[in-house]
Amino acid sequence: MNPAAADQTFARMFSLPNLIGGFLFSGIGFVAFVYGKRMERWKPRLIGLALMIYPLFAANLWLLYGVGLALSVALYVFRED
Repeated sequence: MNPAAADQTFARMFSLPNLIGGFLFSGIGFVAFVYGKRMERWKPRLIGLALMIYPLFAANLWLLYGVGLALSVALYVFRED
């Protein structure tokens, strides 16, 4: 890999919008995971785990927010009453 391209990817991953999105969606995932664990429900636990892990692999800003919003909507849609 080209060193200049690696530096650009690193800079994109640690830009302010990426950090904010990562903290936001990881926080939502943590709350969902703890809720699922306490209520013994597997759907919020699984979606929460996915919300906590995926920001580590999403370098693209649109991918980060798109997947985060999709998983957050899935958390709402697949809730168990």
